[in-house]
Amino acid sequence: MACGSCGSERQQEFAAEINIHLPGIKGLDQPAVWAFPKLEVCLGCGLTLFTITEAELSLLENGRAA
Repeated sequence: MACGSCGSERQQEFAAEINIHLPGIKGLDQPAVWAFPKLEVCLGCGLTLFTITEAELSLLENGRAA
């Protein structure tokens, strides 16, 4: 599939660990949300896409980290 940004066909998948901090002052007192997505990286322009799980999304949506 071509990159949505530059049109390059050169994409590669990578494993990742992402530590997502909740925004604002209230986020300082909350633990971060850890996510372990697969990254789809365009080797032409660097655009990177990933999807987090429903459980991780729920933690972010509710403003609570585990």
